[in-house]
Amino acid sequence: MRCTALDAYVAKKTEIDTMLARLKALSDDHFNVTPDEINWGHVGTLAHYAELLKRITDSAFKEGEHAE
Repeated sequence: MRCTALDAYVAKKTEIDTMLARLKALSDDHFNVTPDEINWGHVGTLAHYAELLKRITDSAFKEGEHAE
C-alpha cells in the first residue's frame, strides 16, 4: 500500500499527541518528584524541558526568533 502525505501527516500528529499526553501526565504528577525531594537539579531539569518546549512553541506560533 502506498503512503500518502495525509497518511504521514496523521501518523506524525498521532505521535505528537501521544508525546503531549505523556508530558501532561508527567507534569500532573509533578515530574515524579515530591516537594520534600526537590533540589536545584530538578529546577535545572525543568528549565531544560521548558527551553526545548519554548523552541517548539516559538516555531509553531511564529514567536521569538521565528517571529515574522
